[in-house]
Parts: sequence; C-alpha cells; structure tokens
Amino acid sequence: MLDTQSTRPVILGISGSERPGGNTDLALDYAGELAEKRGVEFRTIHLRDHRISPCSPCGNCNARTVPCGLRDDMPGIVEEMKRADGIVYAVPVHGFGLAHLMQIFIERAGVGFLRFDRPLANKVGGIIVTSRRYSDASVHAQLVDNLLLNRMILVGSGFPAMLRNAAREPGLTDAEGLDALERMVHLLMMLSSRRCDRECVLEALSVTDQGPQDVHAPTGQRED
Repeated sequence: MLDTQSTRPVILGISGSERPGGNTDLALDYAGELAEKRGVEFRTIHLRDHRISPCSPCGNCNARTVPCGLRDDMPGIVEEMKRADGIVYAVPVHGFGLAHLMQIFIERAGVGFLRFDRPLANKVGGIIVTSRRYSDASVHAQLVDNLLLNRMILVGSGFPAMLRNAAREPGLTDAEGLDALERMVHLLMMLSSRRCDRECVLEALSVTDQGPQDVHAPTGQRED
C-alpha cells in the first residue's frame, strides 16, 4: 500500500557570520524558533564551524565537468542543501558588502557544485541581512540574484528581512525588521510544507512506477 504521509518539511538556515551569538545568529535562531513552533524542522549550518577553502587559482571552473576537487567541507554542506525543502541565507554586512564567509561559500557552491544540474531548482529560499546602518539593501540584492540563479522560489516579506542594530551589544531591536522576518518565515514554512508534501508523493509514485528497466541519470547541460 502506498504511504503518502509526508514527513516534516526541513528548512536549512546557513549563517555567514563569524561571530557566535551576534545579531545574525540571534535572527536565525528566532527564525528557527518560529519554524519549530509550526512543526517545521529547522536545521542550522554556521559556516564558521566548517572548513571552506576559497577558490584556488586552477582557473578551470568554466570548463570543468565534475564538481570541485578541493578537499574541505563543501560537499557535505551542498548535500544538506539538496535535502532541504527550504533554505535561508543569513549574513551580516561587512565593509559595505557581503561578509567574507558567505562570499566564499556562494562562490564555491555555485561554480564548484550547483552549476551542473541546478539541484536547488524549485526549492524555497529566504534571506536575512543584519547590519549597523549601511549597504544592507545591496547585500540583500546580491543574495536575491544568487537564489534566482539557482532557480529557487524567492519568498517575499513585504519589506526585505533586514535587521539593523547600531548598539554595541547584539540584540533584536529592529521592530520593523522583525516583522519582515516573521512574514518571510511564515510564507517560507507554508511553501516548504506544500513542496514537501508534493515531493514525498512524487517520490513514492516514482518507486512504484519503476519496472525492471534500467534507470539512467540525465547528463544535463552545464550553465555559466
């Protein structure tokens, strides 16, 4: 008998902050609390806890047909992204731009792993940006481009989920930013749940429909 009962949807939060307990961690933790209260599993990856090498001078990213060969934690993180129903990038603004941990990560993930068959296509994506005062909109726009490049479904929140804090101590003090974050997480949960239900049914159906024929993986074309 076909069991179409879905498991809990999974949202993966990826933090690009090197500061434990900072504004970015607080914002991502809050997003996770909101998700867990609604029955959604929320997992978090802190890039600072992983070995992620910057792109090497090999120069063959545009020509290679296999994933990046640098030996670090990137393959495992990419696999976690593939398994998730929704993904949230959370990052602080540093030097008027994207914090370096996230910059290195999206470069390596993109040209080294995701460009070949776009495995994140149709997953739901959201963005949280924390800052003191400046350049949060441009950082948010860069990550929007990254989600769209990977053919993900960008979750709206009215105003973007950008949280400002000019104080010396970390804290979630931006009421308007928190409202935007809550709206984003709510829609992210709703769409991730629907995607999870659909994917679980399709996976079960594909198993029952498979006969004795061989199954060949599509080759796919690489995109720049």
